[in-house]
Amino acid sequence: MPAKRVLSLVLSPWSVFLTLSTRTATAQVIPEERPKWHANWITHPNAPLREPEVVHFRKLFHLDAIPASFPVLVSADNRFLLFVNGKRVADGPARGDFSHWRYERYDLAPFLQAGENCVAATVWQFGIYAPLAQISDRLAFLIEGESEAESIINSDTQWQVEEEKGHSIKTPLPKGLWQYFAAGPGERVDFHQYDQSWNQLTGTSGNWVQAGLALREVVFPSENIPSVPSTGNAQRWLLYPDPLPQMEYKQIAAPKIVRTVGPTSKSAAGVLAVVPPNSKTNLLLDQGFVVSAYPEVVVSGGNGSRIQAVYAESLYGRDQKRGYRAEVGELRALGVTDEILPDGGPERSFSPLCWRTWRFLELQVETSGEPLQIETVRTFFTGYPFEDRGAFSASDSELSRIREICWRTARVDAHETYMDTAYWEQLQYFGDTRVQMLISYVVSGDDRLARQALQAANDSILPEGLTQSRYPSSLVQIIPPFSLFYVNSLHDYWMYRPDPAFVKELLPGTRSILAWFSRHQRPDGFLTHLPYWNFVDWLADGQEFPPLDHQGRSSILTLQYIGALQDAAEMEERLGDPALATTYRRQAQSAAENVYRLCWNQTYRLLADTPEQNTFSEHANALAVLYDVVPKAEQAAVLRRMLDSRAAKAASLPKLTPASYYFEFYVSRALDHAGLGDLYIETLHPWREMLAKGLTTTPETPDPSRSDTHAWSGHPAYDFNTIIAGVHPGAPGFATVRIEPSLGNLSSIDATTPHPSGSIRTSFRRGGDKVEATIELPVGITGSLIWKGKVQTLHAGVQHIILD
Repeated sequence: MPAKRVLSLVLSPWSVFLTLSTRTATAQVIPEERPKWHANWITHPNAPLREPEVVHFRKLFHLDAIPASFPVLVSADNRFLLFVNGKRVADGPARGDFSHWRYERYDLAPFLQAGENCVAATVWQFGIYAPLAQISDRLAFLIEGESEAESIINSDTQWQVEEEKGHSIKTPLPKGLWQYFAAGPGERVDFHQYDQSWNQLTGTSGNWVQAGLALREVVFPSENIPSVPSTGNAQRWLLYPDPLPQMEYKQIAAPKIVRTVGPTSKSAAGVLAVVPPNSKTNLLLDQGFVVSAYPEVVVSGGNGSRIQAVYAESLYGRDQKRGYRAEVGELRALGVTDEILPDGGPERSFSPLCWRTWRFLELQVETSGEPLQIETVRTFFTGYPFEDRGAFSASDSELSRIREICWRTARVDAHETYMDTAYWEQLQYFGDTRVQMLISYVVSGDDRLARQALQAANDSILPEGLTQSRYPSSLVQIIPPFSLFYVNSLHDYWMYRPDPAFVKELLPGTRSILAWFSRHQRPDGFLTHLPYWNFVDWLADGQEFPPLDHQGRSSILTLQYIGALQDAAEMEERLGDPALATTYRRQAQSAAENVYRLCWNQTYRLLADTPEQNTFSEHANALAVLYDVVPKAEQAAVLRRMLDSRAAKAASLPKLTPASYYFEFYVSRALDHAGLGDLYIETLHPWREMLAKGLTTTPETPDPSRSDTHAWSGHPAYDFNTIIAGVHPGAPGFATVRIEPSLGNLSSIDATTPHPSGSIRTSFRRGGDKVEATIELPVGITGSLIWKGKVQTLHAGVQHIILD
């Protein structure tokens, strides 16, 4: 597959977003904006535009010789798969909204040939059944040659189109599996109707007609030609170049059959299985770990057969509970299901239009009067092309295994956006996304997907000032605390990436958010009762959280507001409005003083959830330490009491509402902030349990968990480098480095942390009362090493230091 080149804008505020720092791990040269469009948005002339529909487009044309390059720009609504002469080129477009619709750029030259050529695309519109993350108007396709030399490819009514009656949608989940699901429908392919040669140059089957213009209702046909956004002209889709690289698409090892239930006859060499006539057989395949991928199932014969392809993160017991994740036994595969209806022909290849997430794939086969030969099942991994440029190992080898499942989760849940869960929702929630962005910085050093997320959050801001909780999304949802996490996330980016112009561009959005919260701030500094869904954390018993007192006050929500004010003040002071920074600090100080005064319990010496002081939580105490609401001299003791309560070591302490896997991220930040990083390893018991249960990715919650692939639980991949190895930005843009390791009971640590200028390598070896440290900083970077309160200056290059 050719590398995708990305276009940039120079005439809109998005120019900052699309300019990629040459210091990122995968920097690209970004051409200039397209000044004018010539192609038309096209569709089927009389097919439904907003109902579920799959269509094929094709253009046949002649070339006297293979060109050195043949760049084209491609977009669609909902999505497209692009082929040239029968070979898959790419898919897209990346998800956005109508005001920021994406188009992709590909060079088709490697796929072209002298003589006749066929460029073809499958485009689909799933209507109300589309994934919730998919914003859509109607079925439409657009392709344009980048210059006059490629204009033969421009989409217009000379293109051909056909409805694919053999490809439709079905209910994704079986009856009785009642879980929140937002990731789109299952698919059904009926090979009796399917056009096998639709993307082939020699294909003569199908019901091809001339394409029609997509905007049927417009007065002037020229309105189907896209407008350049900077003109301000109205269009359904305002086109912007996709700033991201093409998603990775590569074949990996095939899954293995781990259970067969029902008859199979002896299969020929190289054939997976043969199911005899008039029988029912289930084949369970295990990928070995959870993947996001396109499955390909190839079958021959079996006219009248029916195959249900069921995808599961792990298998279920009769009570829909899950235990050891690698266990097979008599457990059931439940979940997203596709359907394949063979027509008896040879080597019928099924692959869904939308990638799937699974570890186990079960083929539930029911044959009719012919045997069905299952030739093979292939797996094509897809996702954002992150590279693991970091590293972490320690004397406790289990930590490397924890990092592995955390990073795998981060990869599975990263495509054109970050996703809370690739299986169940595929939505970019900004509370989850903050954790995912930080993992990206310290494991890959690639900031492009993080920039997308920050821009998406800014684009989602509603007129009243808040971001939506998740975006892109066709359904508005508001979680006010997630707007505060967006402010924190922008500050994180400012610290980790040398890109102040981008941060400055987004600062106005943070002002609207904090102005909304300011309107809900009481004279005593607390936030009053907030509208919408004020989600903070999932609790095992489902109780309402966070608690509010009779005046609607919550220390937890107010503490989150304080943290956002503190981060915004630092950014405003350096990049924006210093006077506003002063205002933010005053607001934060007023809130902090009153939260401490009214919620500090002198008996327990812990912070309560409300001024009524009748409930306590790890959330309130971790945030109070992290944002210095509790005096520094008291912070370590607060966290120790909190951990004592967790371990039931102190009967005199109240019951504290525990942090979930997700909110443990903030507990870890508090430990680090208070200088108690040596206690961090003691908090990893839940992740050790994940390994013991055979999980290959991190789940949403303790069992019973809906999702086995929840990126908000993957933060140890970030914690290991930042808390244990102790590597932090020492100044905005990672201009300097601060290293404060926390070895705990470890005897050795080796870590590599990506940096915009290279890599930071840290090694620590404990010997008796001393620790031998070897630290390497990139060229031009300086920093400091902190050990037991002593500070040593670090220089670029390698240095060996004895710590005692």
